[in-house]
Amino acid sequence: MGQNPESLAKRVEQIANKPGLPPVDNWHPDLSGDMDLRITRDGRWIHKGAPLAREAIVRLFSTILRREEDGEYYLVSPVEKWRIQVEDTPLLAHTLTVEGEGADQVVRLTTNVGEVLEVGEEHPLDVGTYPGSEEPRPVVHVRNGVEARLVTAAYYDLAAHATEQEVNGQKIFGVFSRGNFYKIG
Repeated sequence: MGQNPESLAKRVEQIANKPGLPPVDNWHPDLSGDMDLRITRDGRWIHKGAPLAREAIVRLFSTILRREEDGEYYLVSPVEKWRIQVEDTPLLAHTLTVEGEGADQVVRLTTNVGEVLEVGEEHPLDVGTYPGSEEPRPVVHVRNGVEARLVTAAYYDLAAHATEQEVNGQKIFGVFSRGNFYKIG
C-alpha cells in the first residue's frame, strides 16, 4: 500500500461500513510511515502540495484521525497507521448555536467537516493562548486527542454569551454549557 488517500479511504470505508464512528481507539497497527498530508491552520487538507479533491475523503479521514501521547497525528485503520502533519488543530469549529440560558444553556459548535459538537463532559471547551503570545486559542475536544479550534467569528459569538462567575474567590468570565462553566477570558 502506498500513501494514496483514495486507496486508504476505500479500505477504511469497507472496514468501517457501520453506523457511528470507526473504533480507532481499538486499532493499534504498527506505523506504516509518513504520509505527505498536511492540515493547514485554516483547515485545508493538503496532499503532495494540492488540496484533497473530495470533501468525502476529508470527512472520512476526520473520523480515523487521532493524536497520540507523542503529540503526533495519525490516520489509523485496523492494519495501517500513517503519520500526518497538523499546523494547529485538524478541525475548525465555525458555527455556534446556544439554547437556553444560565447554567441550563447548551452550546453547540459545527465543525468544518459537518460534525455537531455539544460542549460538555464529552466535548469540553478550553481557551488557552498560543505560546509566546496573548492570542486566544479556543478549542473544543472532539475525540481521540483531536481538537477543533473555534474560528474568530465563533469565538466572538461565544463571548457574547459570557457571564461573570466567582470561582475560588476570583471573578472570571466564561460560558455555561450542560451545567459546566468554561473560562473564556
